[in-house]
Amino acid sequence: MLKAGERVMLIDAKDRHYLITLREGSEFHTHAGIVQHDAVIGALEGSVIRGSTERSFLVLRPTLSDVVLKMPRGAQVIYPKDLGTILMQADIGPGMRVLEAGVGSGALSMTLLRAGAIITGYEIREDFAQHATKNVHDMLGTDVAYDVHIRDVTLGIDEVDLDRIVLDMPEPWDVVKHAEGALRPGGILLCYLPTINQTQLLRETLRHHSFGLEETVEILRRTWHVDGRSVRPDHRMVAHTGFLTSARRLVRRVEGD
Repeated sequence: MLKAGERVMLIDAKDRHYLITLREGSEFHTHAGIVQHDAVIGALEGSVIRGSTERSFLVLRPTLSDVVLKMPRGAQVIYPKDLGTILMQADIGPGMRVLEAGVGSGALSMTLLRAGAIITGYEIREDFAQHATKNVHDMLGTDVAYDVHIRDVTLGIDEVDLDRIVLDMPEPWDVVKHAEGALRPGGILLCYLPTINQTQLLRETLRHHSFGLEETVEILRRTWHVDGRSVRPDHRMVAHTGFLTSARRLVRRVEGD
């Protein structure tokens, strides 16, 4: 059953999604009517709740994707389609020591933590760091391996023998030399960038350090309309959001690469 203090997703008949935190005696107001929190508390997940205008709302616990798209944000979040790819491209797994720089609103942090990683975060803006920490704790609780520092990763990395470094920042090429010393041999560096010009500069910088097996990908996501015999691509799709570039830390770069 759903309890007070939980986050839930309300979905109306037009597939509009509303993320709320249940509180006894509270109300959620929409143009379609008012939903009493007390009507949701104690209900089973997957139930249909009726608002004050008798319009119905499906109630479910939110997925991580729901939270990422609907949570309060200070910085632009990385979209779920890219977050899933980051887990695979950076090969994130339980117990891995990961440095994340540019924690933003905490969407990437949540994803890495849910995969079992131990996260050290570097963030230059204190308001972003506080916002990310709150979002992470609201989603995953306070008992997570998440330690955020207010510092500039381009000035150096204190941690050594890291398994992974994940960067969401505009100039990751300034971090490559520090990543080279902080990653263990075989470790993975992954960078998220919005433009191909930035990506090109990053790739050129990687070539001058002990990294190899570089790969750059772009993920496009298109949903389909399926209604009986009416089957077609949806008119809108989430196309370009960013480029994901990964590279492996080598003992030395192989000549000719």
